[in-house]
Amino acid sequence: MLTVAVNGSPRKKWNTATLLEKALEGAASQGAETELFHLYDLDYKGCVSCFACKTKGGKSYGRCAVKDGLTPLLEEIEKAGVVILGSPLYFGTATGQMRSFMERLFYPYLAYTDPPESLFSRKVRTAFIFTMNASPEALKERGFDRHIVLNDGLLKLIFGRSETLCSFDTYQFEDYSKIVASRFDPGKKAKRREEAFPVDCANAFEMGARLVRELAEEARSFI
Repeated sequence: MLTVAVNGSPRKKWNTATLLEKALEGAASQGAETELFHLYDLDYKGCVSCFACKTKGGKSYGRCAVKDGLTPLLEEIEKAGVVILGSPLYFGTATGQMRSFMERLFYPYLAYTDPPESLFSRKVRTAFIFTMNASPEALKERGFDRHIVLNDGLLKLIFGRSETLCSFDTYQFEDYSKIVASRFDPGKKAKRREEAFPVDCANAFEMGARLVRELAEEARSFI
């Protein structure tokens, strides 16, 4: 059973990447094979509107026809039982790299029917991990939560199952004294990272383990 995690942060060893690694550790604890992809390492673009994935009788119907650095990741997702995406919120939405990836991931599987249907061949358990400077209250006040709800709905529509884990008020800089960021209290940030972030890591681990465990239990029920 393969669990694929996709890091939409430019940083490979910070909040988002750490939580994805914990989720994969949880998946591995249940016997899953795991892979972590860093989008900022890949050379690709978003959807180019060629519509090959929508062309009747076309060889790429239901699949992205563009071949580039994203192709190996899309092929691995085809084989995966669990897919976990992760991104910090930049101006209220996922990073540009994650958004471009999602265009390429979602659009080929989305049939233009009424109501919309998924062309993905099976059900996959998916999750999205978001990290952010904001508090839960600020997230809602600024309307950023609508983006999270939208992504959750798209994942459910295409893959069947989805859930979201949010890590709030994260520690953004390694050394706040070197950054012009007077709106933040470094002491409070450090305390939250010490107290809250380990809980987020534990929740990510449990989420990865549970998603694999549920999938395995479901497979056994069909035997």
